[in-house]
Parts: sequence; C-alpha cells; structure tokens
Amino acid sequence: MSRSNRLFSLVEALRRHRYPVTAAALAEELGVSVRTIYRDIQTLVGQGATIEGEAGLGYLLKPDFLLPPLMFAESELEALGLGMRWVAQQEDSELARAARHVLAKVMAVLPPDLAAQVEGAGLLVPPTRSTGPETILPPGDLLADLRQALRNEQKLRIHYRDRDAQASERIIWPIALAFFRDARVLAAWCEARQDYRHFRLDRIHALEILPDRAPIRRRTLMIRWRRSLNIPDPDQPARS
Repeated sequence: MSRSNRLFSLVEALRRHRYPVTAAALAEELGVSVRTIYRDIQTLVGQGATIEGEAGLGYLLKPDFLLPPLMFAESELEALGLGMRWVAQQEDSELARAARHVLAKVMAVLPPDLAAQVEGAGLLVPPTRSTGPETILPPGDLLADLRQALRNEQKLRIHYRDRDAQASERIIWPIALAFFRDARVLAAWCEARQDYRHFRLDRIHALEILPDRAPIRRRTLMIRWRRSLNIPDPDQPARS
C-alpha cells in the first residue's frame, strides 16, 4: 500500500469510529505497525485534520475534516483523470477549458508518486469526434447556453426540426443533457406536448433562454422523468 493510500485508509478508519480508537486497534485494522500509525497521525494533523487524543489513549477525528485532493484513492484519481480528459475533448470549449484546469489543479497538489501514477495510468481518451455522415455535433456556444439554462432552471424557446424535417417551435423546461458518442440529447418537459420529450441538439436551429423559470424545480422534474422511463438513479446502488 502506498503512503497516500495508507493515509486515505487511516482517515476512513477514523471516521468509522465515533469514540476514541487506539493506535494498536488502527494498526491491526490497516495491517501496519503502531509506529506507522503514530507517524501518519502526525502527518494528517499537519495537513489540517483535527484529531483529538494521544498515544496510548486513543484518537478521535473531528467530523468536519475535509480530505485534500492528495487523499483521493488511486482508482479515484484514475477515474478523475480519465473523466477530465474526456471532457477536455468535447466541443463545449468553456467546459473543456474548465476540465483541463481541474486536472491541472489536482496534479499540482498530488504527491509525486500519485502524480506519476495518474500520468502513466495508460487510460487513454481517443478523439471522440466521428467523421461519419450522420454525426453533426452542436457548437460550443449552444452547449454553454443550455448549461446556463439548466443551472438557472430557466425555460427555453427552441426552433426544432424532427427526423422527418418537420419544423416546430417549442417552449421547454430543460431537465438533463446527455452526451452520447455521436449525438447530444436534451431531455425536457415540452409545454406544447405536455409531456417529456428528447431533442437532438444538432436539430435545434435556434435557441432563446427565456427569463421565466420553470414552475417545477429541475430536481423534481428529473425524478419524475426517470420514473416515467424507468431509468435507475445513478446515485443509488444497483440491486442484486
């Protein structure tokens, strides 16, 4: 176990205990020596952790301690690096720039061993832009407007052409934006249809953010939309 992973595991172990736990008990739980626990406790205190207690009596971690970026587990850092590199290749220039900045900030504060692991993880993100005739990805400014409307829960007026090239004007309440490999799809409540609808962004020919907010909170709309389509909640564990 690397030192960074060990510190992460120690914090998690301390969080599981509501009452002081001895260094000997922590050492047995983590499979390290008591001396290592003493040394790692001092390291965590130096990083801002409020740990009450002392050697021989036990330790208790204050619940308001937030893990710094270097305390990510190795697999979490790999997931973060892979995800940020994917976002950095998307057509939304603002979001791509933000992803590069996030990854740079994390890499800047990682200890050398973890930084080297993230850089050399071998997890690559090939270019996602397809050259197929059916793929027409939306411009970045359209995506930026949609993200703004989603954040602010504002209504949108769109001019849309369906797969049969039938044009329509819709007032919609945006719910979620899905990034498929060769398409971007907006899920929304459509006032004209009084139902949930899905709009491919490459078929939206004009978009206007309206000053009116949707009368139902987006979180509530999201829950109802998922239920209507039997889409599982990604934050809930899958049933066995």
